[in-house]
Amino acid sequence: SRASFVLSAKVLDPQFQGQTKERLNSRDALRLVSQFTRPPLELWLNQHVADGKKLADLVIKQAQTRQRASQKVEKRKGSGVAVLPGKLTDCESRDLTLNEVFLVEGDSAGGSAKMGRDKETQAILPLRGKVLNAWEVERDRLFANNEIHDISVAIGIDPHGPDDQPDFSGLRYGKVCILSDADVDGSHIQVLLLTLFFRHFPKLIVRGHVYIAKPPLFRVDAPARGKKPAAKIYALDNGELDATLDKLRKEGAKDGAWSISPFKGLGEMNAEQLWETTLNPETRRLLPIAWGLLSFDETVTRFTKLMGKGEAASRRELMELHGDAVDLDV
Repeated sequence: SRASFVLSAKVLDPQFQGQTKERLNSRDALRLVSQFTRPPLELWLNQHVADGKKLADLVIKQAQTRQRASQKVEKRKGSGVAVLPGKLTDCESRDLTLNEVFLVEGDSAGGSAKMGRDKETQAILPLRGKVLNAWEVERDRLFANNEIHDISVAIGIDPHGPDDQPDFSGLRYGKVCILSDADVDGSHIQVLLLTLFFRHFPKLIVRGHVYIAKPPLFRVDAPARGKKPAAKIYALDNGELDATLDKLRKEGAKDGAWSISPFKGLGEMNAEQLWETTLNPETRRLLPIAWGLLSFDETVTRFTKLMGKGEAASRRELMELHGDAVDLDV
């Protein structure tokens, strides 16, 4: 919808702005037009409040559209080709079925991952700090955030909507793996990245390219048990740790014969441990992200409730109803 009008005014000695004369600068003309049009317009707006609100909404919407257009951020390019992020440590292979990129929380963990990875098929992209909550970010403003820009360029896919048909010919990795700490902060980063992919890269999820890597929370140094030699056993969480200790007892190990080392973060793992627990395809745990029991619209509603800026009341209600089901990380 548009609002248009033509106003004819004859001005003596007009003064224009700039060489192109696209805008009239004569203050006398401005005052004259304002004196003639403002009083009747104000009267009409006061007599037609509903129409006035529609007109105001239209003006505000068009102003916001112009502002977004002027602030649109494009993908950084060199010689017409998107430039890969400098912090991306790429893999050597170009086989899409084998290649995978790990979006790693923190530079320190990224350093260990770079040293422990399979250089042939595994790429590492360290992320600094929390990723932007992109649920309510306009698509043409996404690349104002450096982390999101680097993720898009590294993967080789542009942001798109659920009904779009994005060009997947530039896809550089068959698996996009989120790798964060096994704690509440790490879970928060997972949610932020899943929000980004669901909102702005949904076809990556539909085509089965998005995964979550599951690093362990504990390492158990188990003693020799009969014919079984001493071993390092990794546990994903407290429940798995309890199950591991019960199994050791059944195998004849005495309480206290083992040692338990918690991993407070990925940065505490050296390159060998990170490879053994999280990167090695034969021993790691990789959780594929796919559509669940909820429909697409129901999933959008759920994300809006969790990630929307104006949904504090809904989140409070959710915590009041289901807060007892949460394992606190204290």
